[in-house]
Amino acid sequence: MITWMQRHKKWLVSTIWISTIAFVGAGFVGWGSYDFGKKSGAVAVVGDREITVNEYQREYSALYEQYSKIFGDNFSKEMAEKLKLKDLAYKMSIEKNLILSYADELGLTVTDEDIAKELLKYEAFIKNGKFDKDTYIKVLNRNGTTATEFEDSLKRNTLLQKIEKLFEISATDTEIKLLNQLLFLEDNVDIKILNKENITVSLNEEKIKEYWGKNKVNYMSDNSYDIDYAIVDIKKGKHSLEDMQSYYENFKTDFRKENDKIKSFEEAKDDIQFALDLKDTKKDALREYIKYKKSEKDFTKNIVFYENELPYGENNTIIKKSKAGDLKKPFLYNDKFIIVKVNKKIFPKQLSFEQAKQNVTQDFINNEKTLKLKALSKKELDNFKGINIGWINRTSVSNLNGLNEMEASQFLNKLFGTDSKKGQIDLGNKIVLYKINDSRFANYDKTRDESIKQTVGNLQNTELMNNLIKRLENRYEIQSSLKTKE
Repeated sequence: MITWMQRHKKWLVSTIWISTIAFVGAGFVGWGSYDFGKKSGAVAVVGDREITVNEYQREYSALYEQYSKIFGDNFSKEMAEKLKLKDLAYKMSIEKNLILSYADELGLTVTDEDIAKELLKYEAFIKNGKFDKDTYIKVLNRNGTTATEFEDSLKRNTLLQKIEKLFEISATDTEIKLLNQLLFLEDNVDIKILNKENITVSLNEEKIKEYWGKNKVNYMSDNSYDIDYAIVDIKKGKHSLEDMQSYYENFKTDFRKENDKIKSFEEAKDDIQFALDLKDTKKDALREYIKYKKSEKDFTKNIVFYENELPYGENNTIIKKSKAGDLKKPFLYNDKFIIVKVNKKIFPKQLSFEQAKQNVTQDFINNEKTLKLKALSKKELDNFKGINIGWINRTSVSNLNGLNEMEASQFLNKLFGTDSKKGQIDLGNKIVLYKINDSRFANYDKTRDESIKQTVGNLQNTELMNNLIKRLENRYEIQSSLKTKE
């Protein structure tokens, strides 16, 4: 995935060039050790504009947030490091300030009315259908910023958008019509689908062992952890009505029905009882933890877990991040408090053939099938006899019997990206042999105009802005005080 992201970084950046302000609804994402030289609070100076540390950090947070939205749970700080997101944030900060310097030279400004219009776009600042100043200030405070900082960022973004509009261009109707036909070029094609599932493999233990011998480095045990642990069970206590009512008043929003409405005190009584039991037991668990920490008490339970077998759900991360000898504070799991001491982390070891046999056998079968499928595809292509599927274009996903939607889409993208009239397209578990008999322009379809116009416009405007930035780099002096630490 990292390789894919690095390969498509240019495309990803072009989709988020003018970023929204990241600290509304999402906190700052820290980046660790970066040194900003002697200039207090300044990362760089572009022309007469100073790039502050806060501005740089907001740029990083905006990029991080956008990548997170694109890749979901697969994205992490480690991936951000590998993608050099800090460097990208710095580059984008420089580029934006080059354009802002150009805006200054042109005499473009942002008025209070412009800012007021932008503020109305944020639902977080609206109360009872209107902009509410108190709500506005509270939201900004929760996100660690002030109205001045936020509105300065709004001014920068609004000024950037004004410059971008100056350079907006649109494809002409003639260009759109020609691209409409060209992008949906049609081919008359014969195909033959070869499926790995139809390949048979004879199992021979000697050959499987030979395969393991060449690839044994791929068969390692998981990390494992030698831990001592203690369990503190929840103790049911007797709580006064006054204590229960007080707890309910303070935390009533925690007690909700299935329809998300807040429970009444009577409805929440059992939940309040458990919450107070939990609170008291946590104090007991912390007292036990102190005893273990001061060596006043010894653990009586020990176990070794492989990393994929750790049983504590989201708390497993606590153990994974620990060092040998770490004693962890009590955490709640399955209505019990668990105290864990990590004695040692046991790193992966190479598995014996017997330990790895099941995985090795499956890998051997897959490898043999792949080799046989490739050999078969070469033989079949030399004497190609396919089935004619008629005229197809890039959207003809439903015309390809024997391929699922994803495979069909992948095949069509590769087919219309090749200049070979005859060949094969590898889809992993399947190889599609093809022969293009004839090609023609598609009939003009007006319903495709809008998507083509938008795509072409984005490409043209991105290229134009990139060329502008290159010229501005020679126009304005850039002074950097950013130094990375080894």
